[in-house]
Amino acid sequence: MNYLVLLLAFATFLSTSVGGILAIKLKRWLPYFFAFASGSLIAVAFFDVFPESLSIAQSLNMPFRDLMIAVVAAYLFYNFLERFFLTHHFHEKEGEHAHVLGPVGAGSLTIHSFLDGVAIGASFQVNAAIGVIVALAVIAHDFNDGINTVTVMFRNKHNAKNAALFLLMDAMAPVLGVLSTYAIVLPESYLAWILALFTGEFIYLGASSIIRETYHHAYWKMMIPMTAAVLLIFTLTSII
Repeated sequence: MNYLVLLLAFATFLSTSVGGILAIKLKRWLPYFFAFASGSLIAVAFFDVFPESLSIAQSLNMPFRDLMIAVVAAYLFYNFLERFFLTHHFHEKEGEHAHVLGPVGAGSLTIHSFLDGVAIGASFQVNAAIGVIVALAVIAHDFNDGINTVTVMFRNKHNAKNAALFLLMDAMAPVLGVLSTYAIVLPESYLAWILALFTGEFIYLGASSIIRETYHHAYWKMMIPMTAAVLLIFTLTSII
C-alpha cells in the first residue's frame, strides 16, 4: 500500500475536521458560514459533480438527457422531502424542530466525501502525479465540506453534538474511500447516476434551503462569502 496515499487521506480528515470545528465554535458567524456553504454547494454541483457525471456518461455513451432528468428529479424530491417533513413530521424539543433533511443532506455530503476518497485512490492507480494533484484539490475543498456538513445540520435545527457526529463521519469518509479502492471497484455507470443525483440535491440545498438563512442579513455582507466560495471552488476545480 502506498504510504503517500494514506498520508494524503489523513490530510483530508484534518481538513474536513478543521472546517467543521470552526463552523461549530463560531456560531455567531453562522450567517456567513451559511452564505459560504450555499455558494460552495452550488459551485461544487456545477463545476465539479455534474461535469464529472457527464464526463463518465460520455465515455460510456450514456444519454446526457437521462442524467439531467435525474438532477431535476433529485431537486424535486428533496424539495418535497423538506416541505413534507417541515410541515407534518417534526419532533419538538426545547423550542427546536429536529428536521430530517439535516441528516439526509449531511449524509449525502458524507457519501460525496467518500467518493472524493475513491477519486484519490483511483487517480493514484493511474499515475502518482495525477493522484497528488487530485488529492490536493480534494484536501482544499474538504475544508468546505466540513463547513457544509455542519451548516446543513444547524440549518435544520440540530444541535452541536449531532453536527459533530456527522462531521466525524464526513471527515472519515474520504479516508474510507481511499481504502476502498484497494478492495472494491465501483462500476462507472453507477457513479454517473450517483453524481447526477447529488447534483440535484446540492443545487437544492445551496440555492433553496441554506440560502434562506441569509435573508435576514445585509445582502452585500452575505454576497461576499458566497462569491468567495464560488471563486474558491472554481479555482480548485480548474487546477485538476
